[in-house]
Amino acid sequence: MSGIYLHIPFCRQACHYCDFHFSTSQQTKEAVLHCMHQELLMRKEELKVPVETIYFGGGTPSLLKTEEIHQLLDTIVKNYQVVSDLEITLEANPDDLTGQKLKELRNTPINRFSIGVQSFHDEDLNYLHRIHSSKQAEYAIKGAQDAGFENITIDLIYGIPSSNKARWIENLQKAIQFSVPHISAYALTVEEQTPLYHLIRRNKKVEPADEEVVAQFFILIDTLSNAGFEHYEISNFAMPGYRSRHNSSYWEFKPYLGIGPSAHSYNGFDVRRWNVSNNVRYIQGIMQGAPWFETEQLTFENRVNEWVMIKLRLMEGMEKQTFIKQFDVSTWEQIIRWVDKYQLNPYFEPLNDALILTNQGKIIFNSIVSKLMFE
Repeated sequence: MSGIYLHIPFCRQACHYCDFHFSTSQQTKEAVLHCMHQELLMRKEELKVPVETIYFGGGTPSLLKTEEIHQLLDTIVKNYQVVSDLEITLEANPDDLTGQKLKELRNTPINRFSIGVQSFHDEDLNYLHRIHSSKQAEYAIKGAQDAGFENITIDLIYGIPSSNKARWIENLQKAIQFSVPHISAYALTVEEQTPLYHLIRRNKKVEPADEEVVAQFFILIDTLSNAGFEHYEISNFAMPGYRSRHNSSYWEFKPYLGIGPSAHSYNGFDVRRWNVSNNVRYIQGIMQGAPWFETEQLTFENRVNEWVMIKLRLMEGMEKQTFIKQFDVSTWEQIIRWVDKYQLNPYFEPLNDALILTNQGKIIFNSIVSKLMFE
């Protein structure tokens, strides 16, 4: 099975923490969408297995008109082999999900929403420079449910300096009360070249405090686990049967196509490809044959490093027999030697047939992975 990711690189407003590719001008929207159709046609021979998931990401895909959604999906269905039970996800900003918009979306094949709530508190949303309000977030979730959408995930951010442990608990309890079956929760990170990075450097905003981030991460795990959620990936929690099929395909190293500016693709084994993160250059590439993507041929070491980095994020961890089947025994033994050398055993569950991070290990995930990777 495989997936298709559609990157919609437009937003009404720039969130201060975001480092994804987007434009707040929609002048090139029609041309970009036309070129995404063309890219889908140009690359239809690349996927050799049926498509089981389609994901509209961004940017802000909920800016699309319903006819634009229909057109992109029609191009896929007419040119790719797709399964009958497609998971089709649309990322959405709460302010876009009006009653009228939801009524229109109900007449599309969209069957899963990813709603960018981030917080149910306006002070936090102001810090992040989000365009919606806490009330709009609540209305969007309730409206989507009332419109008949059951498969909903919401994004939340913890470690926001305007927040605290009590407010974070309130956010989680609010999400639980809404009975959303999936929650993605991310620590606020300050990426270079984002407005937040520059505001912090100029002392215009406060930087996230590490101790608060750690405390809120443990609150997150305890609260959602007690509410019946599976902590199936470091940042993702799902009620039974509601794991993200699309994101899970990434973690299972299935092939996927990334369509649109900045979108990434993977052939399922040893080639990764990514499109230029520039709308105009993307259009010129598709229409005029100018360079518009790059590729990377993965070495054995690259593949091992990616496997370690991705599998250790999962609740199943990195299973010994699966790893050996994918690579070899000697590489597994080398990784185990590094675990011993760097005294990392306390951060893994005491199992012989898998490396599974404890919650303490998840906190220092990046540090652990860096010690287990080939140069």
